[in-house]
Parts: sequence; C-alpha cells; structure tokens
Amino acid sequence: MTVPASRTVLITGASGGIGGALAVAYAAPGVDLVLHGRKESALDAVAARCRALGAVVRTRSLDLRDVAALRAWLAGEPAPDLAIVNAGVNGLGGDGGWPSVEEVLEVNVRAAIATAEALLPAMRARGSGQVALLSSLAAWYGLPAAPAYSASKAALKAYGEAMRGRFASEGIGFTVVMPGFVETPMERVFPGAKPFLWQPERAARYIRERLARNPARISFPFPLTLGSWLLAALPPAWSQRLAALLGYGR
Repeated sequence: MTVPASRTVLITGASGGIGGALAVAYAAPGVDLVLHGRKESALDAVAARCRALGAVVRTRSLDLRDVAALRAWLAGEPAPDLAIVNAGVNGLGGDGGWPSVEEVLEVNVRAAIATAEALLPAMRARGSGQVALLSSLAAWYGLPAAPAYSASKAALKAYGEAMRGRFASEGIGFTVVMPGFVETPMERVFPGAKPFLWQPERAARYIRERLARNPARISFPFPLTLGSWLLAALPPAWSQRLAALLGYGR
C-alpha cells in the first residue's frame, strides 16, 4: 500500500525535538498542520517556521495527561490523513520513584493510545487514515537505566502492531516508529553511550520518506537496530552484562 502525500497532518509533541522537525518536514503549500505541544512559546516558534513554508497551521497547547481535554480537542478537529503520535517523556529528569514512573506511563502509553483511539472513529467512517506511533529501539530490550521508559515504548510497539493487523482491511494504517539516539533534550539526559546519533532533521526526513510507504515499522539507524535485536535474542545474563558495559546498567 502506497500512501499519498497527506494534506492534513496532526503531530503531538511538536514543540521541539523530533516532533518539531517533523512539523517542518511536512510543512508545504496545501498542507494543513495541526500541532500540539506543552511548551507554548516553542510551539509558536515551530508554527511560524511552518507557516513561512506555506502550510496552514493550527496549534494547541495542553497537558496530554488530561485525557478528557485531549479527547475534547481532537473531537473538534477534522480527522487527519496522518496522525503522528510523538509526545513522550523519558522519566530521567526527576528523582525517580513512582511519580516519575506514573508520568512516563501517563504520557507515553495512556495519552498516546487515547490519541489514537480518539481519532479512529472518524478515520473508520471515512475509510482511510494513517497513525504513526513513536516508540523506541528500547522497546526491544528493557534497559536497566530506564525501566519505565522501556516498558512504555514496548507497550506502544505492541499496541501499534495489533492495531495494524486489526484495521488494515478498513484502509487504516498503523506504523510503529522506533528511533535510536536522536539529538534532543530528552536524549541528552539519557545515560550511557549514544552511538550513531542522528540530528532531528535527519530523523524527520527519514520518517517522512518511510511513512509514505505505510510500513509496519520504521527503525533506525540499522547498526543500533541490529544491536537491539541482539540484546533481545541473547541469553539474559549476556544481555545484562553487555548493557552494563555500554553504560545502560542503571
């Protein structure tokens, strides 16, 4: 299935990092962008860049943990041709414990799935649509340095794969995007080695090119993807030692 160039694109977490780069990558005359971000000033700056490139832009700044507000916002928007569910947190910026775990699960899992589920009825009624869920290569193997983050991304991977199989016959595509290390504020606080680091603009271009073909998964870069597969396939004792050697032990 080849997906035509999308006219209406919704992106959550578009105030910076990969989300902001994706917004700019999709911005063009004839494209309607619906952008969400918690940091209103940063979101306005991204929106201004996209408008300068010819896109029509609407923005909304809200805390995605407020699912009622999230659903109310999405109910007022036309069903997008493409929704990129990108907003996420890594839970490494605080002092840990349950509050940090809860935030990760609320944003990365509950809010992400709530976004997809809120958009689905209108896509089904129309008979078309595409949803991209930003997971991570950490979904392949739980990193001791980021247990809640790894768990949240694994949950999103499983959800996206299941939804793809469930709704393919209705013309709705689901793609799980699994980046490695991308230069963002979230990445900077992540411990351990960061090989094959990509810039957000490179990641956004790659994701956009691949999404046009509606793949089941988009993972990059290849060497890190291969390494993640190996961590998942090796005996657990070996994987734990290797993760510790790379600085991901705790």
